Amino acid sequence: MSRYGKNKGIARLRVGLCVPTLNAGARWNEWLLALERQSLAPDVVLIIDSGSTDETLTLASGRGYVIFNIPKESFNHGSTRQRAVEFLFDCDIIVFLTQDAVLASTDSLSALIGSFNDESVAIAYGRQLPHANADLIAVHARLFNYPSTSETRTWSDRARVGIKAAFTSNSFAAYRRQSLNDVGGFPYDAILSEDMIVAARMLMNGMSIAYCSDALVRHSHNYTIVQEFRRYFDIGVLHAREAWLLEKFGSPEGEGRRFVVSEIKYLIAKAPWLLFSSLIRTGCKYVGYRLGRAEGGLSNSIKKKLSMNPTYWSGKRNAEEDKE
Repeated sequence: MSRYGKNKGIARLRVGLCVPTLNAGARWNEWLLALERQSLAPDVVLIIDSGSTDETLTLASGRGYVIFNIPKESFNHGSTRQRAVEFLFDCDIIVFLTQDAVLASTDSLSALIGSFNDESVAIAYGRQLPHANADLIAVHARLFNYPSTSETRTWSDRARVGIKAAFTSNSFAAYRRQSLNDVGGFPYDAILSEDMIVAARMLMNGMSIAYCSDALVRHSHNYTIVQEFRRYFDIGVLHAREAWLLEKFGSPEGEGRRFVVSEIKYLIAKAPWLLFSSLIRTGCKYVGYRLGRAEGGLSNSIKKKLSMNPTYWSGKRNAEEDKE
C-alpha cells in the first residue's frame, strides 16, 4: 500500500516505479532492500525483464512486484520504457530506476516526487553518488553532473547552459505521465539518451525539469577507454540522427570543454599521475563522437563494432538502411 498519505500535497498522485532488468547480479538484493526502506512507497513496482537467468525474477516476484517479460533482442532504451508508460496507464507519476542504481536515502523517492508539487514540472531527476568501488574518473563525473544544489530549468535556460538544459537521467528520474504523453512519449528508435529527447521536447512545450539534489541514489560506471569511445560513438550517432537537438539547444562542445577542464583540475588535486590516461581518454571520446556524427557513411557491420549498443544496429530500420 502506498504511504503517500503522510506527505501533504502529493496524496492525490498515484505513482508507479519501473526497473528494466537483465541478470541484475550481486547488487540486486541491495537494490530491493533500499526500495523497501523508503519512507514513501510506490503504488506499483513493475519489473520489465529481458531474459534474466539468475535470481533477479525470483527475488522480485517474492516481494509481489509485477513482472513483465520481453525477448532480449527486443530491448530498446526508449521503446521498453514506453511499454512501461503504457502498462502503468493509471499512474500519475512514473519513476524509472536502473538495476544498478541503489536508493541511497530512505527519503529519496519522497524528495523526488515532492518536486511535482510544482505543476510546471514534467520531469524530476535525482542526485547520483558514486558507488564505493568507483574510480576517480567516475567520481568526478558524478560530482560534475550532479551537484549539491537543486535547480529547475526551463526553455529559456538553453541560452545559459545550452544542451545541458535538457540534461536528465534514465537511471533515476520521474515523469508526469500526462506531460510525457503530450510530447509523444519515449522515442522508439533512439540509440541512447531517450530521456534527453523527451526532456528537450518538454522544455519546448513550456514545461520544466527539476533536479532534486536531496533525492539520492548510488550509481556509477568504471568505464574503460574503449567503452568510453563506444559510448561517445553512440552519442555522435544520436546527434546525427536527432540533429534538431543541436539546432534548438546548441553545440555540446562548450559543455565538453568545461567537463575536461574540471576533470584536469580534479585530477591535479587528487591523482596527477592519471592526467596522461585522462588525456588519452578525452581524445578517444572525441574521435568516437566524430565517427558517430559521420555514421551515415559507415556500414552496419562496422557500426556494430564501434557501438556500445550493437543490438541497436540489428533493428529493422538499420537493417534496411544497410541494404541501400
